[in-house]
Amino acid sequence: MCGIIGYVGKSNDALNIVVDGLKALEYRGYDSAGIAFIKNNKVQIIKEKGKIKNLENKINLNIKTNLGIGHTRWATHGEPSIKNSHPHKVGKITLVHNGIIENYAELKELLKSYNYKFVSDTDTEVACALIDKLYQEKNDLVKVLNKASNLIKGSYALAIICDDDLDTIYATRKDSPLIVATSDNEYFVASDIPAILKYTNKYMILNDYDIIKMNRDNITIYNNKLEIDNKKIYTFSGNVETAEKNGYEHFMLKEINEQAEVIKETMFPYIDDGIDGLIDKMPDFSKYNEFDIVSCGSAYHTGLIGKILIENYANMPVNVEIASEYRYKKLFFNKKKLIILVSQSGETADTLACLRKAKEHNIDTLAIVNVVGSSIAREAKQVLYIKAGCEIAVATTKAYLAQAAMFSLIALNIGISRQTIKEKELETITQDIRRLPLLIEEVLKESYKNIAKKIYKQNDIFFIGRGIDYAIAMEGTLKLKEISYIHSEAYAAGELKHGTISLIKDRTPVIAIVTDEFIATKTISNIREVKARGANVILVTTMKLDDDYDFINHKIVVPSVHPIIQSILTVIPLQLLAYEVAKLRGCDIDKPRNLAKSVTVE
Repeated sequence: MCGIIGYVGKSNDALNIVVDGLKALEYRGYDSAGIAFIKNNKVQIIKEKGKIKNLENKINLNIKTNLGIGHTRWATHGEPSIKNSHPHKVGKITLVHNGIIENYAELKELLKSYNYKFVSDTDTEVACALIDKLYQEKNDLVKVLNKASNLIKGSYALAIICDDDLDTIYATRKDSPLIVATSDNEYFVASDIPAILKYTNKYMILNDYDIIKMNRDNITIYNNKLEIDNKKIYTFSGNVETAEKNGYEHFMLKEINEQAEVIKETMFPYIDDGIDGLIDKMPDFSKYNEFDIVSCGSAYHTGLIGKILIENYANMPVNVEIASEYRYKKLFFNKKKLIILVSQSGETADTLACLRKAKEHNIDTLAIVNVVGSSIAREAKQVLYIKAGCEIAVATTKAYLAQAAMFSLIALNIGISRQTIKEKELETITQDIRRLPLLIEEVLKESYKNIAKKIYKQNDIFFIGRGIDYAIAMEGTLKLKEISYIHSEAYAAGELKHGTISLIKDRTPVIAIVTDEFIATKTISNIREVKARGANVILVTTMKLDDDYDFINHKIVVPSVHPIIQSILTVIPLQLLAYEVAKLRGCDIDKPRNLAKSVTVE
């Protein structure tokens, strides 16, 4: 939620550098944007409601300055407006903020007693005033930020300019992502790596309560008042092209088309050395007798797939929970339970809170994440990285697919260890995994435009399936509603007749997924039930189960592979169908309304 970028260095082109960073971070928030920079030895602030281009049109990018901070907002406190957008300035302090100040109302009343007046509805302006008040007392921003961390409750990442030190950017964080990037006499602070890739791929990850002080000559990092000189420098393995469209109309379409390569990068390293590689390169699961999978959104849907695969192929019980519910429910921990946390960014606030709760009870944790060195990756006892690369579109596709693939590998690993998967079946699975990239390319070549034209004007769409097909249906319906704004729901196919079938009327689209051979005939019966009530049925099935279904309206057939990896192929047409529907409706596909990429607030 929200994007921060700051630059200080030898270049006098700070405005263009900060605007470039904001554009790269727009997936994190696009309600409003703003920038603060130094001109004539004064802080200048320009803000605008809406997308980055609206801000860019207000800025004279020819102004020469070597320092600036910028922000793209996803609204939490107060509506999207110029007054609520960042940066905020109070007294001598100018800052941008990502996160939630939970005790802002209490702090606001305290600051009013010191004659501070507030013009916005934000918690950020309160934080700005608090830091200004503390600065009047201490006159040392490092000490001020250290004290502020004891007074502020909640999450925050801050980038700050002080009127008394216009050559310097200060920054700090707690429970909200922030990196520091370095180049030749140039320093950056940012919420995420895409913001800095045009200029450098070297970066450091800030820990909670780290405080940085950077100018064009050097950077100093403090924690608990002590200077840190051994911060690890990471090198991002991708390049700026991974954060650009490269000729595709939308990032989402580009990322869908990158999924064959993502599967290679995520799965092949575990099967290259046969059984030994699959066992040795993964955690030892033999010490556990049950799993809790905890995640949000699409990551939660991959957990549902993981549950079915692990139970079916490893014969182990698995519980799947939405992180925002799990963290507040009564939990029954034991030493034989493993908590698996799934998050693309590795910074998802609810999931991170669940991880910390498990650690408080000394329960083992495993993270499945995309971002190396992210908070969840650092704090979990063990980590498995997916290799999805930068994902810019707010609606996830390739990261989802990589997470689902990782659960296939986990089920395979445990199944081998527990001897519930035999050698002959393993050979078939391995062969099918190696075929996956080519099969994905085949699915990507198909066109889903004609089907999209039949349904894009509808107000209600239903997805149905059983077992793993229901888990896939949940992701399909989420993709559609996220980017097309059509009301869409997924139902277990057998449950539809217990009430919801009353909503089926003439031409209501029902997307039915049938890939599980064991219960295919049952789902087909449910399809007949909705068809009898006038539904426009779109069947998604496999070559193995394909038949002359004369009662359906449209059919999508994907290649058949072993069931442990079938979901990887099945979901891709649903991603593309959602994309085509949203495109026909003229929606902002990469940046759907009200959504942001990295959910770092509760």
